[in-house]
Amino acid sequence: MDETIDAGALAARMASAARAASRALGRASSAQRDRVLERLAALLTERQDELVAANTRDLEAADAAGVTGALRDRLALTPARIAAMAEGVRQVMALPDPLGGIERLARRPNGLMVGRMRIPLGVICIIYESRPNVTVDAGALCLKSGNAPILKGGKEAIHSNAALVALMREALADAGLPADCVQAVATSDRAVTDALIRCSGDVDLVIPRGGEALIRHVTEHATVPVIQHYKGVCHVYLDRDCDLEMATEIAFNAKVQRPGVCNAMETLLVHRDLAPRLIPRLFPRLEAAGVTLRADARTRALWPAAQAATEADWDTEYLDLVLSVRLVDDMDVALDHIARYGSGHTEAIVTNQYASGQRFLREVTASCVLINASTRFNDGFELGLGAEIGISTSRLHAYGAMGLEELTARKWIVYGEGQVRG
Repeated sequence: MDETIDAGALAARMASAARAASRALGRASSAQRDRVLERLAALLTERQDELVAANTRDLEAADAAGVTGALRDRLALTPARIAAMAEGVRQVMALPDPLGGIERLARRPNGLMVGRMRIPLGVICIIYESRPNVTVDAGALCLKSGNAPILKGGKEAIHSNAALVALMREALADAGLPADCVQAVATSDRAVTDALIRCSGDVDLVIPRGGEALIRHVTEHATVPVIQHYKGVCHVYLDRDCDLEMATEIAFNAKVQRPGVCNAMETLLVHRDLAPRLIPRLFPRLEAAGVTLRADARTRALWPAAQAATEADWDTEYLDLVLSVRLVDDMDVALDHIARYGSGHTEAIVTNQYASGQRFLREVTASCVLINASTRFNDGFELGLGAEIGISTSRLHAYGAMGLEELTARKWIVYGEGQVRG
């Protein structure tokens, strides 16, 4: 950004433009909003080569900076991922319109008809890192739900994000809506972001997605309400009474399928009675996939090749092929470990005992709790939302994967026939 530009003034202009555009978007029909998404999906396919070229510039910068492994993978836009983004937009388009629906309309004793209507939240500032697919997911969900997003992606994806937002703005214009229904912060200057999250007159909500430092910074400095997408220190607990093959497959998938995302397993908890049978089956497979094991003393007694886990490992989100492992005496110890070190994101149990599974569901506090399934399923697409704006680890308003419904509020509506209050 040009140093002569005042960050506060720029943020205020963007927020004001978003507020004005959000009113036009709120008046738009469901069909008009769907036309935007239909056009966006088509543009993603038509302009694939342009998107790959823009992403290549970001990847070259990442390579020059020494970014490798899972972090580089999060940044990459392949033709397959672009096709998946387009399909995700179409799926969001096909979902029912969340706006205008009236719930629980009922007649009061005085004859008033009282209910609640779903409306947009308004202007949403979304701050995120690395993954350019978040740009399209967030934009599509906001537009479908009548919200105007201001998107602040990480500097590592600045060219990719600019190209994607340009397509969204083109789709809006083609559908007769203001391009400012979607805006991107085209600078890495944190002062602009800090000013945006204090635009309480025009910005209605901030959703930060990324590392712990980002979440804490936004939460501490914002004057606008914040929904936290906090780190994913996710656990899988393998109960004594579980199917060995199922346990192996779930644990492997939860760690290896895509380690650089927030719903990947970071700590494996194994019942001590299961460990002698499970470890020789699972650990060689994990190591062959490149996973570094960091384990407690009892685990290392069974698998000496593992590194010694430190206290810091238990609450670390690696986002990489690194796994902490601990043997536990029973479910009580597993639940205590999760309560102490978990981040409230995603937790899973593998068990053949109904009572154990139900206890895990009741007692574990996380945005998604699974029985006999990989943590990787805590995802808006997999949960049937079409896409997600993020996974909220806050418990107010929204908890877990945020889809269309979570991007709306409900206002009271009243139908009267001349009633006055005595």
